[in-house]
Amino acid sequence: MSALTVLEIGFAASTQDLGRPGFSEAGLGAAGAADRGAAALANRMVGNRPTAAVLEAVLGSVTLQSDAHVVAALTGAPCPVTVERPDGRVRGATSHEVLLLAPGDVLRVGTATSGLRTYLAVRGGVAVEPVLGSRSWDSLARLGPPPVQQGDVLPVGAEADSWPVVDAVAPPAPRPLGGPVVLDVLTGPRDDWFTDDWRTTLTGQTWATLPDSDRVGVRTTAAEPLRRRTTGELPSEGVETGSLQVPPEGHPVVFLADHPVTGGYPVVGVLTPRSVDLAAQLRPGDPLRFRLAG
Repeated sequence: MSALTVLEIGFAASTQDLGRPGFSEAGLGAAGAADRGAAALANRMVGNRPTAAVLEAVLGSVTLQSDAHVVAALTGAPCPVTVERPDGRVRGATSHEVLLLAPGDVLRVGTATSGLRTYLAVRGGVAVEPVLGSRSWDSLARLGPPPVQQGDVLPVGAEADSWPVVDAVAPPAPRPLGGPVVLDVLTGPRDDWFTDDWRTTLTGQTWATLPDSDRVGVRTTAAEPLRRRTTGELPSEGVETGSLQVPPEGHPVVFLADHPVTGGYPVVGVLTPRSVDLAAQLRPGDPLRFRLAG
């Protein structure tokens, strides 16, 4: 079995796949890749099945060495990329292209130039030991293969069913410098808990991403909070990925992959799947706007 050895981890990295749905009665969320679209694209580029595990790296910043011929691709937050041969020669590369690694090659992924999470897929998938049927690390439940560390050896599996059919794909279009990311919101189920002007408050101003955002959720702040019509508290009820849960201070939290399965604060709306992926790429301080989609 071929493998990749982790030489350096700059910020944080974990293995992620489609997650482990079906355990909500046990209090476990699904977890899985935070930006599902980017992870799925990386798998498609190398000919993997959708279930194959990938490496999710915060701000890129990883260095790995291959011990065999490996086909790889990087998607999500774009990063500078080089491939160093065993004799010291360096070949330029880029994210969003199919990379062919030979034995002894060192893949160096620099710091992301925009966005937050970069995804590395290898043909066959990252075959770390699954936990409850998934190779995803759940940061809230502290469950799954542990975060990737320097010195780890990541085995390459056999979850490929085709060969790459493209050499490269277009990276995500950069947003205008300093401009906000627009997230589409479907209203409900608890929008009636807020004053009549909540739509204007939510969509009529720019929000900022707070530094304590993580895989559980994107925390936001703005000049005008959402205000409640109902002052009581909800019994805990189920919440979904993309839910906009509003704590008493009125600043929404966008739930991401590692969110809890229940919550006691009202959910004013739910992001569309594409907007969940966009939210997963927000850095602390990034501006965002909400737009009602229905």
